[in-house]
Amino acid sequence: MINPLSLLFGWVLDLVLGDPQRIRLRGHSRGVRLPHPVVCFGRMISFCEYRFNKGRFRKLKGAVVAVTLILLVFGVMWALRELFSMFTIPLSDGTRQPVLFYLFDMLLVFYCLAGTTLIREVRQVFLALDRSLDEGRRQVARIVGRDTSELSAQEVMTAALETLAENLSDGVVAPLFWLALLGTPGMLTYKMVNTLDSMIGYRTKRYRAFGCWAAYIDDVANYLPARLTALLMILVSGRLDLLSFVWCNGSNHASPNSGYPEAALAGILDCRFGGPHYYFGELFYKPYIGDHDRLLTKEDMLIAVRINRMTEVWMVGLVALTSWICC
Repeated sequence: MINPLSLLFGWVLDLVLGDPQRIRLRGHSRGVRLPHPVVCFGRMISFCEYRFNKGRFRKLKGAVVAVTLILLVFGVMWALRELFSMFTIPLSDGTRQPVLFYLFDMLLVFYCLAGTTLIREVRQVFLALDRSLDEGRRQVARIVGRDTSELSAQEVMTAALETLAENLSDGVVAPLFWLALLGTPGMLTYKMVNTLDSMIGYRTKRYRAFGCWAAYIDDVANYLPARLTALLMILVSGRLDLLSFVWCNGSNHASPNSGYPEAALAGILDCRFGGPHYYFGELFYKPYIGDHDRLLTKEDMLIAVRINRMTEVWMVGLVALTSWICC
């Protein structure tokens, strides 16, 4: 289990600094890029996809690549964590504490959580829309995989809020869920699973065979966290009457998981998500989530951000409490 203080300090770093790849330091107006494990994961996946996504047995090769990379990350992180735990530092009270071990865990939590960055990006989408539709389209393209060139202002806002709900699970609740189960090695391994899915887990001609196992594994890894996310969103909103709405609408999605947090937010905002979208030039029809096709506003974004933050606080508190009890 992680030390509760490592978790809390890592979470505070994310709240204050956001994405480690773009931290602004005094004297560096454009920001300073720090090394990020997910960038490394992306390069590993790209190399393997370029090397093996060709010829025969693409499905088998994709499965081997996904499982190998996942096990590699877990094994390396577990070994590093064990290594750091052996180095202890004497304290004034005569005890010895594995300070490097605690710092290592804290940094991994900081790198794995993405709540602050996502909220900043969604806010920027709405600010960009205030300036022009083209700016809004360009801004939302930073956080969604669909083609945004022809989106209306309403569709831009819908895409941003859908992503905010979906990534509350992928970027906050799921990493913390796997942190509670398997420690920081499990948390970082989940990030590899999620990166695999985001890069090759598509049902397009290029990735359908090679990336199907990456998508399956991601579905399994997110099954419980997605539903837990929806439950926490409902609890923090005080709208227990939405449980039946989420139960009925959560499966109205191409993903077996993403529909649940999206349904929770659609119910809270009393709006409609889903519908047809273009991905990599191909049209995909997504079922609608919710029935009230109303115009979204900036106020909806502020409510969604508040729900996200409160859900994040509850989840961090639950994991910290569990860690404190177990430690």
